[in-house]
Amino acid sequence: MSENFKITKKSSIGEVFQKYPETEPVFQKYFGSGCFTCPGSKMEDIAFGAMMHNIDPDKIIEELNEAINKKKDE
Repeated sequence: MSENFKITKKSSIGEVFQKYPETEPVFQKYFGSGCFTCPGSKMEDIAFGAMMHNIDPDKIIEELNEAINKKKDE
């Protein structure tokens, strides 16, 4: 069964990480390890997290989707 979930700026950090644990290295790269213990990450979207870390959200989105697609190809 193929799942078509595309990560967007409005995707919640917690939802993406829970659904796709293979995205952890990307979140750590841009947001640091504190992202996983931050209570806000369960509700905050990727655009908000990127703004808080002064990072281009499009770059993060691209890498998160690449991580998911790479895992699907394995």
